[in-house]
Amino acid sequence: MTDEQKAMLWSDYVRTGSKELRDRLIIEYSPLVKLVAGRLSMYLGCNVEYDDLVGFGIFGLIDAIDKFDTRKNIKFETYASLRIRGEILDQIRKNDWIPRTVRQKQKQLDAAMKQIEAEKGRPATDDELAEALGISNDELTDWQAQMNVSNVVSLNEFMDSGMEVSDQKGFGKRFDSPEENIDKLTLKEMLKDAIDTLTDKERSVILFYYYEELNLKEIANIMEVTESRVSQLHTKALNKMKKVMGPYADLLGNLA
Repeated sequence: MTDEQKAMLWSDYVRTGSKELRDRLIIEYSPLVKLVAGRLSMYLGCNVEYDDLVGFGIFGLIDAIDKFDTRKNIKFETYASLRIRGEILDQIRKNDWIPRTVRQKQKQLDAAMKQIEAEKGRPATDDELAEALGISNDELTDWQAQMNVSNVVSLNEFMDSGMEVSDQKGFGKRFDSPEENIDKLTLKEMLKDAIDTLTDKERSVILFYYYEELNLKEIANIMEVTESRVSQLHTKALNKMKKVMGPYADLLGNLA
């Protein structure tokens, strides 16, 4: 459907409130739910089924359609993505799908990080954290992957409390754009240097996820490994890249 056809569909729906037109909007924008769910599944790993994320996201899409104000200067996709993401994470939080063991590991990891930083006067390395916790480096990576569930939910709570979408111009007001922080060409050079530090499998996960926009299940099928392994490779890759890119590792999604 072209942008013009979408605009006409929205216009007819706003004018008539037709259930049939509402259903057509849901079908038209359903791929957006799969995109958001797929991206979240990478961070949530195997803690939540992808199909469950899609199911939760559909409710977010419906809510977005019902509440969207076409008079405001904002793209529906932008508005709906936040609603879909918020609904998915709200359901995870309501169902308390963050295991107690994950919460305990988070506390142990935080305590170890603080202790090492206080002693060394710098951020703790993975080797130091693993030693302090009495676990292997691979186990530490698994812990960090599990932490993604609580970290993503916590981020959503922060967004809910500190950010409200009002219009397209003001959408990114609270967070500077990548171009405002660093030249995009320079950022891509940093990204190249960071990718060069990865193993072949780690590089594949990053390229599949950020450039091909595949979800956890799709990447696992292509690489012929488990979804848990893909999540682990993703965590390892980001940890390596953050050492090169620092806070700009969070901008990876903007370069796809």
